[in-house]
Amino acid sequence: MTGYAISTRESDAGTITLELKSVNSRFLDLQFRMNDDLRTLEPLLREAIMGKVQRGKVECRLSFGRKVASGASLAINESLMLSVLSDSEIGEDNLLADVQATMATALTAFVDSREREGASLETMLLSRVTDIEHIVERISPLIPQAIEQFRQKAIDRMQEALGISLNTGNATPSISKDEVQDRIRQEVTLYGIRMDVAEELTRLSGHLTETRAILKKGGQVGKRLDFMMQELNREANTLGSKAALKELSDASMQMKLLIEQMREQVQNLE
Repeated sequence: MTGYAISTRESDAGTITLELKSVNSRFLDLQFRMNDDLRTLEPLLREAIMGKVQRGKVECRLSFGRKVASGASLAINESLMLSVLSDSEIGEDNLLADVQATMATALTAFVDSREREGASLETMLLSRVTDIEHIVERISPLIPQAIEQFRQKAIDRMQEALGISLNTGNATPSISKDEVQDRIRQEVTLYGIRMDVAEELTRLSGHLTETRAILKKGGQVGKRLDFMMQELNREANTLGSKAALKELSDASMQMKLLIEQMREQVQNLE
């Protein structure tokens, strides 16, 4: 997820500035921008960031501006210049301590900014979960209706194909009415099994409940939510492939749109 923080620290020798910013990425990608004389500090910075951040393309900028002595005289005083240069030298231990303190301050602010965005994303994701739950509630009563509509259509088609009317009995059938009825029952049963999406809707409801629980629990939820998005999308696709009514097909498309919106944002979470 995105985040930003900057921290500045004054020392006797100069000013340390450390800037952290991140953009969305499914994995952790660290980039460091600093002068070559500060490059030895990169492992320290990398370890600190990895201890707090799990995802995102993170850029860390470190700079050190040395203090320059000011004076009224423009004449070069060699002894004074040497003294200033000596005072400006910053020891390795002091530099390490100052950078650590600057990083700690910046990293705290950086994590706080990402947590604020995470809270906003949680609200958005829970809203999408609710939307999908409403779709499931709306279409669940349509399943028996869809099966019954198919049953009647199947009866009509098979009666026409077999040349028999079960209602009048006027036609001379090549097979008995009982055989026709058995075939119709078999056909309707088999197709009813294929088009019955009650199991998919049950699993969808279970996945949505689990997604809501993961978000409420908090912590590092990114990878778990990635998996839940895959499962939700699987069930929505199956629902679409089995849809026997336009309402079910439309519901599948609506679900997949909402799930895709969630999936894009889930990749930004830790």
